[in-house]
Amino acid sequence: MPHTPPVFDAVIIGAGAAGLFCAAQAGQRGLKVLLIDHAEKVAEKIRISGGGRCNFTNRDLDPAAPHKHFVGQNPQFCRSALSRYSPADFIALVQKHGIAFHEKHKGQLFADRSAEDIIAMLLAECAAGGVTHWQPCGVKNIVFLASSAYPSSGNSYQIDTYRGPVHARSLVIATGGLSIPKIGATDFGYRLAQQFNIPLIERRPGLVPMTFDGAGWAPYAQLSGLALPVQISTGAKKNRMAFDEDLLFTHRGLSGPAVLQISSYWQEGTPLTINLAPTVDLPAALAQGKARSRKLIANELAALVPGRLADAWAQRESDWQRPIAEASDKALARLAEQLARWELTPTGTEGYKKAEVTLGGVDTRVLSQQTMECKTQPGLYFIGEVVDVTGWLGGYNFQWAWASAFACAQALQPSES
Repeated sequence: MPHTPPVFDAVIIGAGAAGLFCAAQAGQRGLKVLLIDHAEKVAEKIRISGGGRCNFTNRDLDPAAPHKHFVGQNPQFCRSALSRYSPADFIALVQKHGIAFHEKHKGQLFADRSAEDIIAMLLAECAAGGVTHWQPCGVKNIVFLASSAYPSSGNSYQIDTYRGPVHARSLVIATGGLSIPKIGATDFGYRLAQQFNIPLIERRPGLVPMTFDGAGWAPYAQLSGLALPVQISTGAKKNRMAFDEDLLFTHRGLSGPAVLQISSYWQEGTPLTINLAPTVDLPAALAQGKARSRKLIANELAALVPGRLADAWAQRESDWQRPIAEASDKALARLAEQLARWELTPTGTEGYKKAEVTLGGVDTRVLSQQTMECKTQPGLYFIGEVVDVTGWLGGYNFQWAWASAFACAQALQPSES
């Protein structure tokens, strides 16, 4: 007799944040769930996130106004899912598992001990739901079987895996984006979308450091490792976006939370504007210095911004390489203006190898915002980062993973017997 492939209510591909959580939730609703991932280790992105502590959500998230913290063609798409599974819901789960956590700043919550505690929690939740977990296990091919075919009168999917074929009424794609390929990121989810003629929004690296051309960056490369609070902005008028965060100089360009945040809004070829002393009234401070000090401009400036930055900045113009008392008012006004409005145009980014997320992905117009099911392909769901929804730095992307997974899990149905 031919071997009959096992039948599941749902097969979930991708054992990251969204996939693990969806599998756990669906399993605990009584569904027979198979979770598959090609990588050796489970949830690598959770493991390395937040400096190994996992910034698992953000208290400041406002589900009624997702455009405040999410980027995409239609940030409002995520309102339904975010309102039905909130940061408070995930916090309650973390507390139920006895995981200690703390708020760093701006609503960002981190595990006290290790991201491993969050992974262990998700695996325990999967176990509580009786989830079958095959990992490492790649997928060779996926075929949609219309309702007249196997296994019953309903539509189903045949998934050919490296451990043999399986059938399922529902197929959930939680394969993430292209960021950090060294921990297993692939374009599998996008290829599958294309197989079923599902439109994609162009992908690019997000939450990523920025680079500048070698010669132009040479005067600043010496500042590598220097961090300071700034205001950074890009875009004009209605499209202007600004963040008050820390900036980090690198050998090749700029990083730190300020740059990672702005990178999701930056358009190629457009400048960034950086205020290097956002809390200081520079014209007044320099005028006072001129009236009372005989120090070099660089030394006077070092009281307002980090010393290394003050030295590098004074080197930019000969008018600034003298005692402040001897400087012209014009030269000091120019210095204040350039520190408060440093305008520079990145040549690019560090790419997917350093990007925390992938912008773009599965077009939200073809997905139900209530269930995450594809409107044009019954029984096919996309959740988490593979969808064109990208959160700010600070736990927003994890909350989207939990919320989209929860919305999907509530919608999954048992196979008809």
